Amino acid sequence: MNKVYPDAQTALAGLLRDGMLIASGGFGLCGIPERLLDAIRDSGVKDLTFASNNAGIDNEGIGKLLRTRQVKKMIASYVGENKEFERQYLAGELEVEFCPQGTLAERMRAGGAGIPGFYTKTGVGTLVAEGKEVKTFDGPDGPADYILERGIFADLAVVKAWKADTTGNTVFCKTARNFNVPAATCGRVCVVEVEELVDPGSLDPDSIHLPGVYVQRIVVGAPYDKKIEFRTTRNTDVG
Repeated sequence: MNKVYPDAQTALAGLLRDGMLIASGGFGLCGIPERLLDAIRDSGVKDLTFASNNAGIDNEGIGKLLRTRQVKKMIASYVGENKEFERQYLAGELEVEFCPQGTLAERMRAGGAGIPGFYTKTGVGTLVAEGKEVKTFDGPDGPADYILERGIFADLAVVKAWKADTTGNTVFCKTARNFNVPAATCGRVCVVEVEELVDPGSLDPDSIHLPGVYVQRIVVGAPYDKKIEFRTTRNTDVG
């Protein structure tokens, strides 16, 4: 089966529809599936729910889809520096389900493993626990309350990788791995955009982060521009 597609639009053909849940990898601007997110925006689909750590920044990543009002809900752990995300949330224009960062990653991982729910101490006694089932379990420090969190089962996963072979075995680059692996596994269909595509057998089997069984479609997105979320400079003039 050929998994390689010529461009992001073709790779997403037949997968997009209004109202779907999309799991998107990335953290800030690190490891975000830029080409795929652009193609989702250009498709015109709307009323989308995104499960992602955050929404990038204004006019980058999911931030572009916020600008075009294609996102109905964000399941995220961080608003970040996205002013439009903040504005829409405070104005009641965007539904937001805030989720602790580790819990969000585990909800994606659980979905990828077919686990519908799990109990965690994170968020007990806070707003995070409102409306959720609470049970007492014997933990390492004795009996304690735990809240039930639901696994995320996304209609589509879009992720960004460093390298992949044509069968979908995928390698991420250092911290760009972030949410990409759990996001990839929780999607019913996973589309990966890569910087470099190689032949099967070219990758060290012990270095593969995402096995090809999770990947249905691949597109090469290179070349990329290195975007910087915060540019910090110092005065080099010495008095």
